[in-house]
Amino acid sequence: MTRPRVLAIAEAANPEWVSVPLVGWSLATALRAVADVHIVTQIRNRDAFLRAGLIEGQDFTAIDSETLARPLWALGERLRMGQGRGWTTLQAINAISYPWFEHLVWQRFCADIRAGRYDIVHRITPLSPTISSSLAGKCARAGVPFVLGPLNGGVPWPAGFDADRRREREFLSYLRSAYKALPGRRSTLRHASAILVGSRHTQSELSRFAQAKTVYLPENAIDPARFSRIAAPTQEGPLRAAFVGRLVPYKGPDMLIAAATPLLRAGRLHLDLVGEGPMMTELRAQVGALGVSDRITFHGWLEHARVQDVLATCHLFAFPSIREFGGGVVLEAMALGVPPLIVDYAGPGELVGEGHGYKVALGPRAEIIAGFGAALDRLTGDRAGLAATGQAGRNWVMEHATWAAKARQVRIVYDAVLAAQSPLPQVFGATA
Repeated sequence: MTRPRVLAIAEAANPEWVSVPLVGWSLATALRAVADVHIVTQIRNRDAFLRAGLIEGQDFTAIDSETLARPLWALGERLRMGQGRGWTTLQAINAISYPWFEHLVWQRFCADIRAGRYDIVHRITPLSPTISSSLAGKCARAGVPFVLGPLNGGVPWPAGFDADRRREREFLSYLRSAYKALPGRRSTLRHASAILVGSRHTQSELSRFAQAKTVYLPENAIDPARFSRIAAPTQEGPLRAAFVGRLVPYKGPDMLIAAATPLLRAGRLHLDLVGEGPMMTELRAQVGALGVSDRITFHGWLEHARVQDVLATCHLFAFPSIREFGGGVVLEAMALGVPPLIVDYAGPGELVGEGHGYKVALGPRAEIIAGFGAALDRLTGDRAGLAATGQAGRNWVMEHATWAAKARQVRIVYDAVLAAQSPLPQVFGATA
């Protein structure tokens, strides 16, 4: 079958960063195996693209929107106080600057799109469903299908965690639903030929007329070249469990420590905490007050490539986050054969299937701590079960959740769009 010619819009795409830029880079470059892809990104990513071996003009184009983007980004960082908080605020700032980027993209590529030099235009990032696209309507008028997504975000804060919400400076999240009335949103959804949704919550937020065009496809996946090790924890001594993530309230490192305390004191468990964040001082004080300092290792921030070195020594990945959109770190642990213990909510709850990990029901803080404590107590005595679950999770990830598999799944969507197929195929888990 002829490879489709795809103009992939990935304003945030960078192989040297993490989070959304790594998703943008990983999906855009993985698609090159199944389509003829030209990537359009922001100028700040240019040097990283070149270092990765891509050829400017041939493989990608870097758009310079810094005149507007740079000062607005600086404003967003000041509002967030430079501590990685206030994600909703940052998205609001991005919603102001991003349209200028798309305007410049259209200036550069409108002639090619109108001339039919691309079969599909696919906007990969931003991932936020709050940011509309003027390209959707322009492509529709040019007769070129427009694919949007994966979109993800806006998972509601669970009841009982309002204090954590305020500590995260998520004040704008109380007004988040107002984005549905923003200019351009309805037009974007109406003109998109396919809408990839990274979570069931995001899917539920879309207008009824757009639901028929949605395809569920979690945005995260694994690059086996980055996470190439296989966990080989020692069979002697205490069980080792790891936490990886920013040390912020909603990720629950303090809940994990509280849940693990009886096992830490009994010498049945050791915790490895990987990450930095505003809670570091608080967590060290908590550990000291509990008298378990010698049973917890604070690794601090590690380069992404080094995270697997810690995870590979562990029997379990313990991650009590109560508001994860994607949960890519859960897939990374599973790829190493380390089974996850997670809160059954949002991204992690959707990624951890039966037999691939362990779930604790979402509830108030005390219930999550009790649930994690009971699960940890049970799992410290079942190393054979942990190993089997870890292997099952790894097998599933390698078959269905690598970037190569994700690219094949997106190619199915491309083919369906070009064939005007309706309804669109649901591809998550497809391998061909």
